[in-house]
Amino acid sequence: MNSALISLGLIGEPLTFLLYNEFAVVLTLAHAWAPFAILPIYVSLQKIDRSLLEAATDLGLNKLERFIRVTLPLTVPGIIAASLIIFIPTVGDYVTPSLVGGSQGKMIANLIQVQFGPANNWPLGATLSLAAMASVGFAAILFVVLATALGRRIR
Repeated sequence: MNSALISLGLIGEPLTFLLYNEFAVVLTLAHAWAPFAILPIYVSLQKIDRSLLEAATDLGLNKLERFIRVTLPLTVPGIIAASLIIFIPTVGDYVTPSLVGGSQGKMIANLIQVQFGPANNWPLGATLSLAAMASVGFAAILFVVLATALGRRIR
């Protein structure tokens, strides 16, 4: 991006917010995993019966109300699937923070890799791995329970 902007003459020096910081890591992860989030949501949107939307319109709902009362509850399973498909591998990603985040790109996977590599502290690395796995499992279960409860409340 910086090279393209410099060659077009739009900027004189590279933009610092595009590399070696947390914003760059989040932007790169969002770009890399977006297709995996779009697909389950798209599938759940495709499964919505159009007659339900027409019935909601006939009952006097405007577009926003129709989205909140019909479309959103019916897409909750796709949103849950997309969130989990993205959340679980993103937590364990260590390549992106290493390459894009530079020395500040520290995520749990990077800390685990350091413990098994340069630090040669396998017990701490194993403990961090189990803690990360338990945290991700707990967060995933909590997310599913909360999203399901929210889906029931919206209906």
